[in-house]
Amino acid sequence: MISTDILRQVLTDNRNLVAQKKVFPRDIEIGELPRCVLVGVRRSGKSYLLFSKIQSLLASGHSWDKVLYVNFEDERLMGFDVADFNKLLEVQAELSGKDSLPALFLDEVQLIDGWEKFARRMADAQAEIYITGSNAKMLSIQIAAALGGRFLTVNVFPLNFSEYLKAKGVAVRKDVWSSTTGKARILREFAEFFEYGGLPECVQFSNKLEYINSVFQKIYLGDIIVRNKVTNALPLRILLKKVAESIGQPVSFTRLTNVIQSTGVKLSKNTCISYLQYACEACLVLPISNIVGKLQERESSRKYYFVDNGFIRLLKSDPKADQLENLVALHLLRRHGFNDRVFFYRREVEVDFYLPDEETAIQVCVKLGTDPKTLEREVEAFNKIAKELSVTRCLIVTMEEERTIESNGRTIEVVPVWKWLLTEASGKQ
Repeated sequence: MISTDILRQVLTDNRNLVAQKKVFPRDIEIGELPRCVLVGVRRSGKSYLLFSKIQSLLASGHSWDKVLYVNFEDERLMGFDVADFNKLLEVQAELSGKDSLPALFLDEVQLIDGWEKFARRMADAQAEIYITGSNAKMLSIQIAAALGGRFLTVNVFPLNFSEYLKAKGVAVRKDVWSSTTGKARILREFAEFFEYGGLPECVQFSNKLEYINSVFQKIYLGDIIVRNKVTNALPLRILLKKVAESIGQPVSFTRLTNVIQSTGVKLSKNTCISYLQYACEACLVLPISNIVGKLQERESSRKYYFVDNGFIRLLKSDPKADQLENLVALHLLRRHGFNDRVFFYRREVEVDFYLPDEETAIQVCVKLGTDPKTLEREVEAFNKIAKELSVTRCLIVTMEEERTIESNGRTIEVVPVWKWLLTEASGKQ
């Protein structure tokens, strides 16, 4: 149980904290949604979305009497349990002098056992409530049932390239990147974004890799090892490094287990599966499946991508090709979501990504060049997938090249990744 004095101090301090935060616009909109759960990896900007919403409410005429913000990672709230939620509302009423329910902003609420029961009760009372969490278990069937369909889930990723440019004060307009000086500035910023990713706070740090490592350690130690009571961390670290080395390649549970065992570390296949699931639940690793694979293959031999390019830079040397495909995967998952909207195709040949809703096939190639064998391989992959699935758009994403290829009555767009990210940044997140 938490004392009333501590809760009063926390709420008062948080008012000053939120008022002082400098926020910048995100492409993620929670807008007029009265109740939503923001889910994503640590430091992806979930709290700043709450700050932005609160500042918007205050600017529109609301007062702090109608707003309550709590971050449950605050060490002063250690020992907080579900019974303390009522006490929190009582302290808010005391501070405001009003009994009406405020708009509730509950940050990292997954740390409190039973939080979903309180959230449902507040939803039944028609309270406006916004919740963040770093653990994808918040999307589980059990919790979704407990919330009773009263909340909309919003997946929060680190910054996309358009948001990154805005955070750096660069205008995101076609006339800017069409000019020589504008394009040069965008390419400079892209080189940094490509290598170190888009964790929002990382934008301001000069030693970006040190910051990325600190975030990774919090995810690795806190969200995976401590939360899941992992007693042997070495095979988990080897597994994550192997996943980083396997970007763009389907990897089976059996293969991952064998690789880890080949290093002299004992690990069962079931434990390997659990470790990989923990990484996914922490929103660190994101899987996609083979659209033409059988059910068993879809579940047991997936491609895995990291939620931010910076983590690949941390785990692997010379990761350029992997980071390119990872960046494309993140953009697609950010726009289309996780629920069977983004796939790869693998049957005799492989197509890196397939979007059934848009009938789009996408290949990723660092440098296409003019080598006939390279061109033939990419074109043949499009021809193969089109025989089995509906394909109305073919796209090759490269580092720098831009042109159009005509083959067998098919138009294939070749586009540099930075331009593709900006021209398609308006897609819904």
